[in-house]
Amino acid sequence: MKRVDERDTMFARAQYQKGSKAYEDYYSRNPEKKAIDDSIRRRPNLCSEGTNTYNPLNSPMASCAFEFLEDIRHLSEGKVNPEKVQGNKKIITKRIKGLAKKYGAKLVGITELKDYHFYTHRGRLEEFYGQKIEINHKYGIVFAVEMDKDMINRSPMLPEVIETSKCYVDAAIIGMILSYYIRSLGYEARNHMDANYLLMPVLVAKDAGLGEIGRNNLLTTKEYGSRIRLGVVSTSLELEVDEEISFGLEDFCRLCKNCAGTCPSKSISSEPYKESNGYLNWIIEQETCYIRWRQYGTDCGICISSCPFSQQMESIKAVDTFKNNEAVIATVLSEFRKKYRTRPFVPGNPDWLR
Repeated sequence: MKRVDERDTMFARAQYQKGSKAYEDYYSRNPEKKAIDDSIRRRPNLCSEGTNTYNPLNSPMASCAFEFLEDIRHLSEGKVNPEKVQGNKKIITKRIKGLAKKYGAKLVGITELKDYHFYTHRGRLEEFYGQKIEINHKYGIVFAVEMDKDMINRSPMLPEVIETSKCYVDAAIIGMILSYYIRSLGYEARNHMDANYLLMPVLVAKDAGLGEIGRNNLLTTKEYGSRIRLGVVSTSLELEVDEEISFGLEDFCRLCKNCAGTCPSKSISSEPYKESNGYLNWIIEQETCYIRWRQYGTDCGICISSCPFSQQMESIKAVDTFKNNEAVIATVLSEFRKKYRTRPFVPGNPDWLR
């Protein structure tokens, strides 16, 4: 599998300001992306005045969370205790997973990090633009934070981005605690958090057995669907690893197509797997997806709420695997559409936001 350059991601491209070193370098190498990216940057940012959902009292609840994350991201790396604490690998793995769950993680897995997990170069932050990523950490600890179902089912309204930003904070705090703890034991550790990733959490989580990648290109777990946010800590500490899992998500997504059908920008393909980045994958049009985010002022979330796995349906919980199981998939989809039609939607704000 080929490595991805973070400079090519929409989140990085949206930040390149005209006249900056990053802007001049990126569009000299990718002139075909300049026009659409310039048009995106002329749009209001998420949670900003001019977007569909802007509220001067409520929108800052989400934007302040991202400001907080910006303020603490320099803590992702730190000094390592020169004295190593020796311990049994099985016991320390148990401690790490237990600590993550104590701080709010719902799922935790560990995998050996592979080359394709990492970006080739940094692109999201101006001060690190173009920096080649070279990291020798052997293991990735990945954890999932659950997003509140009623808040996500209000997608694409403002409660959705208040919830997603809150869960980015939750994941960042868990990662910080794990990183600080591991460094105190005398081993290197780095917290990979929002806007400060050196790797791709979805790929790490898939290999660590948390779930599979769905049609919407998000990690989908059997327990919570894609209604999660991920965090990763990379480390040199020796740990026990988890096995990759499969519950037949590819077969389910092939028949379901809910996220593609409800996507307001039609950015999610309804076609089967296609080759992308050297392996078979579902195809997403990131530019049109992000344009809709900037219109709404939230990170949309409709594809998350429209996924049957995100609704924790009993008919899904009762099935071990959906692989080669079209009759069972049809039953689940029939139940979903009878209950939610195209997708669940909770109108209005929760009481505390009214």
